[in-house]
Amino acid sequence: MSTERSPFGSRPVRAGVIGVGAMGENHARVYSELRDVDLVGVADRQTELAERVADEYGTTRLSMDELLERCDAVTVAVPTHAHYEVVTSCLAAGVHVLVEKPIAETIEEGRTMAKRADDAGLVLQVGHIERFNPAVRTVHELIDDLDVISLEAERLGPPTDRSALGNVVFDLMVHDVDIVGSVLEEEPAPITAMGADDGRYATATMGYGDVVATLTASRVTQKKVRKLTVTARECLLEVDYLEQSVLIHRDSYPEYLVDDGQRRYRHESVVERPRVDNGEPLRHELESFVEAVRTGSTPEVTAEDGIDALETVQRIDAIVSDEAPPRERTGEREREVEA
Repeated sequence: MSTERSPFGSRPVRAGVIGVGAMGENHARVYSELRDVDLVGVADRQTELAERVADEYGTTRLSMDELLERCDAVTVAVPTHAHYEVVTSCLAAGVHVLVEKPIAETIEEGRTMAKRADDAGLVLQVGHIERFNPAVRTVHELIDDLDVISLEAERLGPPTDRSALGNVVFDLMVHDVDIVGSVLEEEPAPITAMGADDGRYATATMGYGDVVATLTASRVTQKKVRKLTVTARECLLEVDYLEQSVLIHRDSYPEYLVDDGQRRYRHESVVERPRVDNGEPLRHELESFVEAVRTGSTPEVTAEDGIDALETVQRIDAIVSDEAPPRERTGEREREVEA
């Protein structure tokens, strides 16, 4: 991919954030900390919020049009129903975009956004942040050498004030749908799913060839859990997203020992802890985005990846909601919900 704004030479990439709620503010914070990035401004319909965030991170509150005139790249962290309008405006202005998940409200909108970015030679990256969790990156390094049987993901947590604003399939499970798809590099079929407590708890089981993946998401569990378990013939991998840790469990061979003249049986497991280069996933994500913008390379999480994840969560949500599978719409949602 080539970009109209490349090469940048030695000057910093001029970045901005559109939508400075909880996630957007964090993007502003990280941009303000990155080397070779100039946070030129933030935009939000809530002007007082935008002014506070701008003051906090040493930048300026601007209108969206003003921001697009000054930026090379922006994060779009507005409500999902506004993704299409805002992202297409950014692309029309010649600005590279990182859009928060899910990519769009409909598959058709996502595909149109992807085509416009491609036609314009611009980067369109989707904010599936767990791809940049150091523990997940370690799993990607290990998985090719394993004969995988199953994956089990748990993304659980207690109720929050924001939890009523979106269901767990689109807000939480979408992360693990993306991770499992990227690890196995296949589309799921078949899919079964069940939900409870008005969409605040859901579980889905998906087939990826000979591999079974079970995903559970909850906003009614009184403990925050973010885990992935990979069962392979050679070992068991336990991944903790919060601790950014990976444990490898291997079964040792049984043996008989002679102790004080008595023969005893022993069978122990071997636990390995591979090195994980810990760091903030959002920082890794934005560094990757800026690098793609600067070099004109393909982003690590493409628009096509975002569309694939959206298609899968639509299928899961249709089953959970006991509706006919919608091919295009995800349903109305008011805001992005924190992962």
